[in-house]
Amino acid sequence: QVQLVESGGGLVQPGGSLRLSCAASGFTFSNYGMRWYRQAPGKERELVAAITSVGGIRNYAGSAKGRFTISRDNAKNTVFLQMNSLKLEDTAVYYCNAHRSGYVDYWGKGTLVTVSS
Repeated sequence: QVQLVESGGGLVQPGGSLRLSCAASGFTFSNYGMRWYRQAPGKERELVAAITSVGGIRNYAGSAKGRFTISRDNAKNTVFLQMNSLKLEDTAVYYCNAHRSGYVDYWGKGTLVTVSS
């Protein structure tokens, strides 16, 4: 049974940091690129960061560049999103996604990040 379980969300003040984790199971994690998406209230889901299967290439949305870092530990089947200098507009539900061309995508259920003073 495939599972992606996000954790690490919560309430943080502007300028603060959070580290999200996504634990994967039920599939060969190292064969999949991993992505973090987010969906703010009333908005469409958007891609925040992506990392290739072996971690050699990372890409970020413009809003995340310089503040967020995606990483992965294939030995632990886990992907991370370090978020620094958080802003009010970073408030959203953050979702973990596993992607491999030609295969179905897997999604987690999300973790809520609230940035508020």
